[in-house]
Order: sequence, then C-alpha cells, then structure tokens
Amino acid sequence: MTRRLHLNAFLMNTGHHEASWRLPESDPYAHVELDHYVRLARIAERGTFDSLFLADGPQLWGSVAQRPAGALEPLTLLTALATATEHIGLIATASTSYNSPYNLARKFASLDIISGGRAGWNIVTTAGAEAARNFGLDGEPAHAERYARAAEFLDVALKLWDSWEDDAIVADKAAGVWGDDAKIHPPRHRGTYFSVEGALNVPRTPQGYPLLVQAGSSADGRGFAARYAEAVFTAQQTLQDAQAFYGDLKSRTAQAGRDPDHVKVLPGIVPVVGSTEAEARTAERLLEDHIVYDHGVSRLESLLQLPSGTLELDAQLPAGLPPESAIEGAKSRYTLIVELARRERLTVRQLVGRLGGGRGHLTFAGTPEQVADQIETWFTQGAADGFNIMPAVLPSGLEAFVEHVVPILRTRGLLRTAYSPRQTLRERYGLPRPANQYTASLV
Repeated sequence: MTRRLHLNAFLMNTGHHEASWRLPESDPYAHVELDHYVRLARIAERGTFDSLFLADGPQLWGSVAQRPAGALEPLTLLTALATATEHIGLIATASTSYNSPYNLARKFASLDIISGGRAGWNIVTTAGAEAARNFGLDGEPAHAERYARAAEFLDVALKLWDSWEDDAIVADKAAGVWGDDAKIHPPRHRGTYFSVEGALNVPRTPQGYPLLVQAGSSADGRGFAARYAEAVFTAQQTLQDAQAFYGDLKSRTAQAGRDPDHVKVLPGIVPVVGSTEAEARTAERLLEDHIVYDHGVSRLESLLQLPSGTLELDAQLPAGLPPESAIEGAKSRYTLIVELARRERLTVRQLVGRLGGGRGHLTFAGTPEQVADQIETWFTQGAADGFNIMPAVLPSGLEAFVEHVVPILRTRGLLRTAYSPRQTLRERYGLPRPANQYTASLV
C-alpha cells in the first residue's frame, strides 16, 4: 500500500502568529464565533485533511493584552463542528491533571457517536502553577507525578470505553429485552489517583475509543506516547532533530510491544505561502513588524523561569540557564527554545520574533512548491508521518495552503484526492479498531 501523508489542521483563533489579530483582514473577535470555526473546518475538509485540532488549557494564559484570549470549550465546539462537516476528524485537548476519567470518557464517547466515529483526544498533563491554583492546589504537581496520574487516567478511560461490549444492545421488542446485562463490565477500579466503580452510561462507540493523541516530547512524554499514543504532535526545528525524535519514538513503541506503524508522528509547521519567495518573506516580515516585544519578552521569561526584567532585547540569552531536569513545566519546549537560541546565536529580539509565529514549531516561508518540498523531504526521510499544519493567519493561511500546496502534494501522490466514504478517524490514520479488553481473551 502506498504510504500517504497525514495532515492535521491546528486551528487557533486568528492564526498561530501572535500578531495575526492586528492585520486589517483579521477579526479580533473570531475566537468566540462559531461561524469562523465552521468556515475553517470546511476549508480543511476541502483539502482532505485527516483531522482538525483545538488546543486548550484550564487557565487564562498571561496578559489579555497580547492576543485574543480565552477560548470556547473544545468538546462543545467540536460537537457543533461535527454537524457542519462530514469527513474530517475532530481532535480536542483535555487535561488528565484537572479532569475525572468518568466525565471525560463520557464526553469523548458522546462526540464519537455524534460525529460517526471522528473523535480524537489530545492527552495533556497540564503544566503551570496558574492552572493548579484554579483547582484548589498551591502549585503544580511534579512532572513525573503528572505522567503517573495520566497513565492511570488512561487505563481507567479505556476500561470505561470497553465497559459495554459491541453487541450489548439487543433491542428485542418481542421479548421485552433492550440490553444484555452480561455484556456490561463495570471497571471497579481502585488505584492511586482514581476510584471508579460503574460502567460508562454511553454505549461503545464507532471507533471503540477515540484516536489517542499526545504532544509531550520529554523523556516522560515519549514513554507515555510509546505506551498509549496513536498520533504524536511534536515541535522540531531541524530535519536531523526530527529524524532523531521519530526514530526514538518508533523504537520505544516497539519496545512497549506495539506496532511502530500504529503511532503517527506529526511535527508542527507554520507555512507562510506566497506566489514568490519574496512575497512570502514580505508577509512574514509584516507579521514580525506587528509583534509587541514587551509581551514576547514577558512570555519568554516565564517559559525560561526567569525573574521579570532578566532578559535584554538586544543581548543573547544569559549563560547558566537551568538544565531541562530542573524544569517542572514544559520540559521539551524549554530545551528546544534554548537550543534554537544557542545554535543560531539569536538575540532575545530575534528569538521572540522566531517564536511569535509558532512558539517553537518550525516556521517556513516560501512558494507552494517550496512548502511542498519541505513537507516531502521530512516525510520521505524518516522525520514525519505527516504534519500539524499551523497557519500563521486564519482563515487566509489555511486557504492558501489548501488552494496552492495541497494540489502539489496530490500531484506527487503524497495526499489523497478524495475521502473514502464512511471512514472513521482511526481508519483514516491506518489504525485498527481496538478489541474490547473484556472480550478479547474469549475470541
């Protein structure tokens, strides 16, 4: 079978560039308008993307002065988008740190049923003291503890999604029997973090359970992904780093007893597309010219866990930054940003400019052919199974990608020209429907 590129549309309000909302074309209120997201979903579906993705966090990030702040709750929004689309997968971020397994498993099961098998869960362990304080904690749990809780959370969620056998519903009107109690399996889970007794109150879904996505690239994150993930969103700056991550994750997946082909690696890319390279560079500079550097410096100091006022705009990062092992927040993103700054000898001003487009994800400005070349190189040289497409400006950036880059990828035989009818999201990612853990041993 020909290997096909997987594309996911990462949708973020007016675009991934922090200054996108300041452009004349942008609607600064779009982040809370359903019509905006319906339009984006339909553009991505026109481009035969596998899925779309909404990030989320249980806190208000930083200052509301920087960019449109706040977001609609993603599972609610995706339920609305399920009725406005037909094929595209619907992936939402939800935290294992500040949710309970029963309620979250029920919500994703409901979305999977409503969408006809198109739901996906981006599993995160929320970092940051701000979120912790919203849930009655004085500070964030340690990095390792967050992943231990996440592992038990997933184990419970899988039990809940399997708590109905596929044929538990009998619907025998003549006999007066709607369902078979023998085919219901309460988890009766007692663990370190959770105690969950009863079966889910939603039947087993079209996919069995949603596509499981993970985005952490630290050692703990890679171990978690190898055990559970079916798609991995990652940030990589160079082909060599992407190849190393790809090889390591595939190896870890095999060591965990899983098929490496059953985890798809999707690095993020922020494409700025122009009819000429000069046009693309001009569009990129326009966005950089609209960055408010005070905001960027403040966010960078927070991410690097430095006191306010430490960084100087026209100096490089200070020497003696703590190692990744000392960071309890976003470990892998911390390391990526520090290595980027050191490798290219960037000043703080230059680093803020680079991060403004994709917060550490690869940014690339060029013609449609150049963007397609970049994607094809990573895809064919052991660095990616697909890409998390992160347009700098929305909707125009997604439209440009679909109208000008997608046809090239199709011509090269890398991307489907049409959806197969009635495919579930995990089928589109080339993944099997999982067997029910309570009945698999009886087959």
